[in-house]
Amino acid sequence: MIPQEKEITYTTRNSYSTLNTLTEHTKTVWLVFHGMGYLSRYFLRYFKTLNTRENYIIAPQAPSKYYIQPKMHVGANWLTRDNTISDTENLINYIDAVLENEALPENINFIILGYSQGVSIAMRYIAKRQLLCHQLVLHSGGIPKELTTNDFTYLSQQTQVKLIYGTDDEYLDNNRIQHEIERAKELFHHRVSILPFKGKHVVNIDLIKGLVP
Repeated sequence: MIPQEKEITYTTRNSYSTLNTLTEHTKTVWLVFHGMGYLSRYFLRYFKTLNTRENYIIAPQAPSKYYIQPKMHVGANWLTRDNTISDTENLINYIDAVLENEALPENINFIILGYSQGVSIAMRYIAKRQLLCHQLVLHSGGIPKELTTNDFTYLSQQTQVKLIYGTDDEYLDNNRIQHEIERAKELFHHRVSILPFKGKHVVNIDLIKGLVP
């Protein structure tokens, strides 16, 4: 007999991490999505150089955890090619819950950043929910193939898009980098700025710090 794959709905729990405190002095709120192999609480270390009084950082946690060889550190993964559509819906509902719990104030500088695999999650989420932001930062990751210009027409003309990548990134050869640049320009036109840096597949703390005054 042929095995049957069935689907159920159930309630689950997941964590997320924050850095600093959201107060009346906060000028910028960041929603940041880590790459594969990270945990959100450790990903936040890349944002510790930001002004603690003026910046509040929210880091959702990828739900699928696993051990990383050889030291058996725990990492996490957002999506795979298996059950991508249903898993994406689960992630969107989870991020909805994170933002609802945070109850962010209006009229605040809002930056959405995805790093590596987190780029695809950030872009799919804002496209699905038409979430407005002042900056969208795509750091060393791939733009999902299914997204089109129409998915982002809702964004304000003032929304800045930054594409960041390392010139020596071991996961992005020259052809792949050129492809991502062309895709970003196709989706965001004149609003996208290309910010290469000399380095490998790493989070560039200096460029992140330069995203705010």
